[in-house]
Amino acid sequence: MGKGHPNKPRSKMSSYALFAQNCQEEHKKKHPDSSVNFVEFSKKCLERRKTTSAKEKKGKKGKKKDRNAPRRPPSAFFLFCSEHRPKIKSGHPGLFVVETAKKLGEMWSGQSAKDKQPYEQKAVKLEERYEKGIAAYRAKGKSEAGKKGSKKNKPEDEEEEEEKEDEDEEEEGEDEE
Repeated sequence: MGKGHPNKPRSKMSSYALFAQNCQEEHKKKHPDSSVNFVEFSKKCLERRKTTSAKEKKGKKGKKKDRNAPRRPPSAFFLFCSEHRPKIKSGHPGLFVVETAKKLGEMWSGQSAKDKQPYEQKAVKLEERYEKGIAAYRAKGKSEAGKKGSKKNKPEDEEEEEEKEDEDEEEEGEDEE
């Protein structure tokens, strides 16, 4: 038997493996009824790979994320998870990430609408804050907003205001329990 977790996800394919897979798909489209000798096909595929230019091998790069853009807020479920994950980890230290996520999902599903409400309200508040932030970010332009968006450059009044909001939310959560 192999090492590791039995449900471990497969790792990324190498560039050659992707190329070979594409060759195989192309061949199947052109010759759907013919059977292929794997060894011969692999040799032809390797020769084709060697003749491709470096530019073609490199592939396409996706659109880069702007690191200065405001981050999307977590959903109600993720807020719930961030609060309950440490409790599960302390109770079951040997759990894998997948198993922990399953337990959290089961816990969330078992919650009543009333129990989910504080997380949903907080998610809505965070979403509204995000929408305002992203609108301001787009209005000011990406480069200017990135400089102003970091916490180091925030005016002290804004920092104090956010701290008060966080404290108020914590107090509300304690009152409900």
